[in-house]
Amino acid sequence: MEIYEAIKKRKTCRDWQNKDVPLNMIKKIMEAGLKAPTHNHLREWEFIVLHTPQEKEKALRFTKAAVEEFEQNNSLDSLPDKVQQKMYRYAMPRQYSMLFNAPYIIIPLFKASGLRAKSVDQLNGFASIWCVIENIFLATTAEGLGYSLSVPIGEEGTKVCKELGVPSDYLMAAYIGIGYPDATASRIEQHAYTADQKIHFGSW
Repeated sequence: MEIYEAIKKRKTCRDWQNKDVPLNMIKKIMEAGLKAPTHNHLREWEFIVLHTPQEKEKALRFTKAAVEEFEQNNSLDSLPDKVQQKMYRYAMPRQYSMLFNAPYIIIPLFKASGLRAKSVDQLNGFASIWCVIENIFLATTAEGLGYSLSVPIGEEGTKVCKELGVPSDYLMAAYIGIGYPDATASRIEQHAYTADQKIHFGSW
């Protein structure tokens, strides 16, 4: 798939076909992630891959609790943007199922130095893992697969890392579910912008 086509087609998937994904395809996608740029040339990234129901449930039990807490403490009616309201109403109840029902979950981890940063350059490690994730998204799309993304809420990421034996100097950036998208799933409305609407030449 040509790169601009992959960029155009990539989108979050929350419903899946009941079809497994070959492990070699997962490895190929992760190899694409490892081609991302890194500030210190050390590629201080690691990945936990979850496949069995038992493996997934071990990590995702924290997602259930975090989503319940979020829904109790946040009113979507307070969001002024109606498109955003619709997206959250569709997405939040699926935060668990969109991961658990995916054949594979990838948890990208990064060396967690400098997260209490006082300048942008101290966030380079955090920025680089999101370059990895974007490569994974594009490679997943190019392979005809879909992905779901969930960022851990509050202490959720810390609890998952402890449960999975992650060294204390690493943090998880997200959960990424990968599988074959359900073609009948609802398409969620999004705002569309052009470059002309967002570019400021010379100054703001």
